[in-house]
Amino acid sequence: MTKKQNATENLDFQSPSDDINLEADLPTHPVALLAKVEIQIEKIGERQRQISAKVQIPQPVEQIWKVLTDYEALPDFLPNLAKSRLIEHPNGGIRLEQVGSQRLLNFNFSARVILDLEEYFPKEINFRMVEGDFKGFSGSWCLEPYSFGEYIGTNLCYTIQVWPKLTMPVRIIENRLSQDLRLNLLAIHQRVEKLASKEPYV
Repeated sequence: MTKKQNATENLDFQSPSDDINLEADLPTHPVALLAKVEIQIEKIGERQRQISAKVQIPQPVEQIWKVLTDYEALPDFLPNLAKSRLIEHPNGGIRLEQVGSQRLLNFNFSARVILDLEEYFPKEINFRMVEGDFKGFSGSWCLEPYSFGEYIGTNLCYTIQVWPKLTMPVRIIENRLSQDLRLNLLAIHQRVEKLASKEPYV
């Protein structure tokens, strides 16, 4: 999610008929379509929100980790993520530039962030905005293995704390992010299943 221009410069108004079609963005993989994404929204300040999304993926943690950490491939399958690229970190860590582009009600919105990431394989990936179009943006991916008989899967949880600038309508940002998290987790579910189906059996 990201952009260098001020948020107000990217609020390009469109006609109401241009509103986003969420159904068109849903994954088509049959297993992903059956997945249920749980969403929780918590108000942590007047204009600050914590949004969490959780989904069960019937694949081992290593498969999900591989998809999440292929950072520059994320725009290939995540809806509304226009750009994701690794950039130089002054201290040798992981720094990522992301640009999200999406339609919020009847106008287009683009946002840019630069994130510092910390990986704790195989359980957690934390990220924090160091530059971007929000007053605050941070969160984490959490991966928890589960078993059902002989089957092994992963509970994948994504949590963000977002603090929009005053130029951004917080209610619209909250609603849009909630919808995006659902679509993104379904897209990750589909990506993991697709890659797993291509791997040779041992």
